[in-house]
Amino acid sequence: ASARAAPTRRCGRGRASAPLGLTPREFEVLRLVAEGRSNRDIAEALFISVKTASVHVSNILGKLDVASRGEAAATAHRLALFATPKTRA
Repeated sequence: ASARAAPTRRCGRGRASAPLGLTPREFEVLRLVAEGRSNRDIAEALFISVKTASVHVSNILGKLDVASRGEAAATAHRLALFATPKTRA
């Protein structure tokens, strides 16, 4: 089985979106969700309202076709969306 890159879509303004059809902002929110951050934590980190953070999370759940934040985080980890390069000791 060969590994395939996650598909990207183009946003209306000609910018490439993040993988899986997420906007760059949704991708950023998903990264924080995958870290276990709450909507309040996400809002503070991104300088947005808690309601806006909640809307982003809801959009992410819909686009990933998952029912919970945990499933969204698991999907992100399974697809290695936030893989960090290994560091040498």
